[in-house]
Amino acid sequence: MDGYFAGRPHHQLRQQVREFAEAEVRPRISAMEATRSVHHELSRLIARQGWLGATIGTELGGMGVGHLGKTIIIEELSRVSAAMGAMVQASQLGVAKIVHFGSDEQKKTWLPLIAAGECLPTIAVTEPESGGHVLGMAATAVRDGDDYVLNGRKVFVGNSHVGDLHGVVVRTGPGSKGLTAFLVEADRPGLRVCAEKPTMGLHGFSFGELLFEGCRVPAANRLGEEGDGLAVAYSSSVLYGRANLTAVSLGLHQAILEETARFCEERHRYGEPLHALPSVKLKLGQLQSRLMTARLTAYHAVHLLDQGLPCDAELMNAKLVNVEWAMDSARNAMEIHAAAGLFTDRPIERYLRDAHHMFAPAGTSDVQLLRLAEVALGTAKGQWSERLTDAVRREPVP
Repeated sequence: MDGYFAGRPHHQLRQQVREFAEAEVRPRISAMEATRSVHHELSRLIARQGWLGATIGTELGGMGVGHLGKTIIIEELSRVSAAMGAMVQASQLGVAKIVHFGSDEQKKTWLPLIAAGECLPTIAVTEPESGGHVLGMAATAVRDGDDYVLNGRKVFVGNSHVGDLHGVVVRTGPGSKGLTAFLVEADRPGLRVCAEKPTMGLHGFSFGELLFEGCRVPAANRLGEEGDGLAVAYSSSVLYGRANLTAVSLGLHQAILEETARFCEERHRYGEPLHALPSVKLKLGQLQSRLMTARLTAYHAVHLLDQGLPCDAELMNAKLVNVEWAMDSARNAMEIHAAAGLFTDRPIERYLRDAHHMFAPAGTSDVQLLRLAEVALGTAKGQWSERLTDAVRREPVP
């Protein structure tokens, strides 16, 4: 399967990321688990590898390896640390809004810095009262001369505590045409990052709250036109978010299988390795089957995305399958480990906790199923994958 979708450059990229993850990320995991807070140093070190620029063109300093290359990067980091895979995927969400909606000036200003690892971008859409209902947001931006003044709260912002440039979607008017997106530098007066809260998993990654209180932003920082905010929010979630969270779940799933197979070799019962027990072997086979199928859905979806083909349904399904099956496999792995899996000297309990963090962002499994039902019924409302491919083709960066 790898050979079908990926060529030699992708294999080299995989090896490069895997070696880095083993050498630089794995030794820091115990410290991240102990402190349960964002790891600034490691986040910056990963950014400096250039991997945030996976989908940024080479003419602007990026890697130009597309969504498949992006998937492999996130997958390999997540195989070692889902927290660091999440860090990279969240910043690449921040890339999406500039690539697809930024002006030439914004692209030339920010994308080279992001590609070099000198700027970590974020996307800030969700609010405490509206959750996944984007049109329910209440944060506002009011025009005041050459500026806009932002007020409101954003929650579950990936890389909230390490981000340098926040892509913020707020309300400038009523209804679906009343949302507008802005680039807000992290050091702007009136923007405050709230204190970190302890989380179930993904220790080392931050997804916290941003508070805007009279935050003045130049009109030149607006992404697109007034009213483009809904497209910014949906495209980041549908095209990048679903693919990115799929990749985190895929890497985590690989780790679950590898750790469980290792455990079954090491542990002996009745004079034989644990995997000699039929019940255990069946569970291992189930893990292997799920992982193979999950990887196929992931690579197929981003392959279509890279080809500029309509693939909203494939992205939905990839997120659904990868998230659900990673959680199922984590539970099965815990069953195989039994009491041994409850202790932190083995990583399986971390994998179980981390897997649950992939469920809600970019649409829960129920949201994916509802959208897939619309595909089945022929009532789906257009395809973001098609719209944005056209937009990119029409507006090449010189």
